[in-house]
Amino acid sequence: MRVFGSFLLVVSLLLPGSIPMRADAYHATPKLVVVLVLDQFRGDYLDRYRDDFKTPNGFNLFLKKGVHFTDCYYDYGNLITAAGHSTIGTGSYTDGHKIPGNEWWEQGPNGKLRLVTSVSDDRYKLVGVPDGGEVSPGASPYREAASTLGDELELATQGRAKVFGVSFKDRAAILTSGHATKGAFWTDHESGAFITSTYWMPELPAWAKAFNASDERENARKAAGVPTGNFYEEVGQKPAAVQYLVDFAKALVKNENLGKNGVTDMLTLSISNTDILGHKVGPDSPRQREMIDGVDVSLNDFFTFLDKQVGLQNVAVALTGDHGVAPTMEAANNAQMPSVAIKSGALMKALEAGLQKKWPAKHDQKYVLGGQYPYIQLNQEAFEAVHVNELEAETAAAQVLQSELADDPSIGIKRSGQAIPAGRLADPLGLGSVYPVAKMRSGEIPDTELGRRILHSYSPYVGWAIWVNFSAFQFPGSEKGATHYSSFAYDRHVPLDFYGAMFIPGTYHDRVAPVDIAATFASILRVNQPSSIEGKVLTQVMKPDTGSGAIAHDRSAGQRRAAH
Repeated sequence: MRVFGSFLLVVSLLLPGSIPMRADAYHATPKLVVVLVLDQFRGDYLDRYRDDFKTPNGFNLFLKKGVHFTDCYYDYGNLITAAGHSTIGTGSYTDGHKIPGNEWWEQGPNGKLRLVTSVSDDRYKLVGVPDGGEVSPGASPYREAASTLGDELELATQGRAKVFGVSFKDRAAILTSGHATKGAFWTDHESGAFITSTYWMPELPAWAKAFNASDERENARKAAGVPTGNFYEEVGQKPAAVQYLVDFAKALVKNENLGKNGVTDMLTLSISNTDILGHKVGPDSPRQREMIDGVDVSLNDFFTFLDKQVGLQNVAVALTGDHGVAPTMEAANNAQMPSVAIKSGALMKALEAGLQKKWPAKHDQKYVLGGQYPYIQLNQEAFEAVHVNELEAETAAAQVLQSELADDPSIGIKRSGQAIPAGRLADPLGLGSVYPVAKMRSGEIPDTELGRRILHSYSPYVGWAIWVNFSAFQFPGSEKGATHYSSFAYDRHVPLDFYGAMFIPGTYHDRVAPVDIAATFASILRVNQPSSIEGKVLTQVMKPDTGSGAIAHDRSAGQRRAAH
């Protein structure tokens, strides 16, 4: 059969009018797809620091041998870790996958309000937690309301593909990889051990147990200069933590034989350490630059390993970030930008007082739940007790918020703890935009670029709430460190890079988005697009495909199935 096929190919090339195979075409299916996410990694970093990168297979794998997009922006307005990772995995925004942020208030089984995370799940328990650690609640992707690229790969291969997610953070490992995966692993905050949930397995695989029992954690502590203390917070902000994560990913690839299973396998690897440090020091700190250089070295180690293990010619990689980041208030002020820190606690108290003045609550109930920006959640039960409907409650909350920012200068801090002079927040600073969730749900949002981003941010999980965007360079929280959440470009700008035999290397200036990763890889693998896909296939960077496109690149006779 192979001889006959070769004969036909030769004959076809000799026939008049036949088209010879182009040298820049590809005839291959990747054995392994890697989706690499850098947490809190703004889109300008790779170009800003490219002269720092000395390794051949770190960032230079993309910058010199792959596809590099300079203008990649998210098209929604809740730039938070959980939402970003779900967006990358599903190729859709929050209105598709429903994940609004890292945590939010919801009614529990007993009817009482409780704070839940994007992946917490009482039905399961954590696995691999050291003795004495908390194992409940467990974790799962059940709140993610759309399929991921990994899910579609598992479905297309009827479970033969191996899809895994790895990160320091549970939400990053789980939401990027999806529901049907073989496993997700993340770190126990206190000890640094890699753990998982009974959603996937009753106990850790032998190789993961061996990794946890090895000297890897101790070596990471020594390299970080942190002999004791919380592993996530203390070691996690050091470059040594990136290598620790990469070493675990290497152990997974080797022991699970990724790329050697006869079908395309997939790994999502999210490096959280740029975010753990970034919140403390900001994007322009020498420490963050040192961290990025450390990521470069660890990525070089990882891709050099993959070259030996699978062959880089058999691997397709995408690199992006889950969100960008704003400059610190100090850096913005030094550049004469109108930067302000908003004291969230004071603002929430003022909002509560304003609503209580309008509608005195019954039974000492509170109207304001708080939550995670850009959402401020409201207590539906408290409003209904005084016969106020959702739109009335949310509209009033928006009005009170605007008036408090305009009238109370003590809510803002300009620099070094100094209160802003009266009126400074009102003109031109203050609330950039605020919308009732009821109007987001009904689509009653202005038909503008911002309006589209607001609609893409909608989730039913937040219940009664308002969507809040402070003015540019106004940051809720402390005047120290950096944050992200908004619809502004500095939070939406992330890298988008590809490496693989199917891509045309070069620097591209097209406006693209991280949702395009799932769409592009689904097309390359010829599997269904994820269920709520928003992304587009980036055909401009893809070589002509002369192959069959089959995801099973080495199916045995026993695996073949009759066509129906």
